Amino acid sequence: MSETDGDIGILQTDPVTPTHHDEEDRLKPEFVAEVIAAVDEGQVARARALVEPLHPADIADLLELAPSEQRQPLASALVGLIDGDVLAEMNDWVRDEVLEALSAQQVADFASELDTDDAVAIIEDMDVEDQREVLHAMEPEDRAAIEEALSYPEESAGRLMQRDLIAVPEHWCVRDVIAYLRGNDDLTTDFWEIFVVDIAHKPVGTCKVSWVMRAPDDAPIAAVMQREQTLIPADMDQEEVALRFQKYALISAAVIDRTGRLVGMVTVDDVVHIIQEEAGEDVLLLSGAGEGDINEPVVDSYKARVRWLITNLATATVAATIIYLFQGTLERMVVLAALMPIVAGVGGNAGTQTLAVTVRALATNQLTRSNSVRAVRRELAVALLNGVTIAAIIGVVVGTAFHNLDLGFVIGTAMMANIFIAGLAGVFVPLTLERFKADPAVASSIFVTMITDSMGFLAFLGLATATGLTR
Repeated sequence: MSETDGDIGILQTDPVTPTHHDEEDRLKPEFVAEVIAAVDEGQVARARALVEPLHPADIADLLELAPSEQRQPLASALVGLIDGDVLAEMNDWVRDEVLEALSAQQVADFASELDTDDAVAIIEDMDVEDQREVLHAMEPEDRAAIEEALSYPEESAGRLMQRDLIAVPEHWCVRDVIAYLRGNDDLTTDFWEIFVVDIAHKPVGTCKVSWVMRAPDDAPIAAVMQREQTLIPADMDQEEVALRFQKYALISAAVIDRTGRLVGMVTVDDVVHIIQEEAGEDVLLLSGAGEGDINEPVVDSYKARVRWLITNLATATVAATIIYLFQGTLERMVVLAALMPIVAGVGGNAGTQTLAVTVRALATNQLTRSNSVRAVRRELAVALLNGVTIAAIIGVVVGTAFHNLDLGFVIGTAMMANIFIAGLAGVFVPLTLERFKADPAVASSIFVTMITDSMGFLAFLGLATATGLTR
């Protein structure tokens, strides 16, 4: 504080430190380049000074934005700044590259700093031999927790859950609970609910911390707790876990084993990541693009995508065969060849619309066996209305443009039929996959496209031939 004439105080502030982020909170390219250049030039201290103020999520972004060949040197230079929190925020493919630059002991130390669910996320994708070395380097208690988590199926609640939670017996009073929380330094510090268990360690209720703080000291915890709770089986798929959190507006939930004993908890911050992952995964599966990660190795991306392209090639031959069968019709009226893609293209878009709605409804449990008939009727009604509308437009336009009302009638009828068929395919392909316990998002679009293309060509060329349009 300095004083000017008139004893008016003027607060002197430090100059604003230039940010490393742009207006969308992303690391600026010039900052990333500056850090990489410092490492390349051997100026490790300068690189560390630039990176040290960053949040763990930003350090993870820095490593992801760096070229693949620069990641291991960058990770080696930033040892000490890269901790468990950074690894937990990192893209899976990038993390694998970074872990190769770290020793088993370093990875074990990082994993020990994290909640069990984050530690499992780091270790579960490692090679068996590397995984064994890391587990061997961990403390026995931490190793046991990780090994137990790895015994559960992938993408299950058991892999996702945290072991650090607060559980108290139902015969305690509020005074006992508060004394327990204050008198144990080893307890987790991040929790929203206290789980109440019986003598067999089975959850019988939950109690929010705010309830405990406002209740009389001598009140039994059983009288304060809420007995109704959502219990998550340890082998439940993480997508189903996310749906339960969304449906019941949960902040945390108890995870139980097959005997009903409390073994962990899932929190809403973990569920947010699941929702994001599952939503992206379904979109990519619909296109047959595999994981679709830009950091995925080229060979892995090739293997994931080429099999569906080969499948698409095989299904495309069905449409090609139909066209071949009507080559005489096309030779007599070439304009049909110009109009065919319109019928197939609009039908394909209609099928994709219905498919997207159906897959989303299945993924969010909006579409089940109890309402599947009603949902199918709804989508077919929409398809019929769309078909009539588009058929009327294309029929009038083509009939007028080519001065041929019969041609307008043929393409309009074919368009209406193909859009209706597209609605059928968009509903029944994912429903069929679901019935056979397959993921309805797995390349359903390939089969829907095959149906709409084939039926579109068959309806258009078949009607043109049957009505004698080409005579």
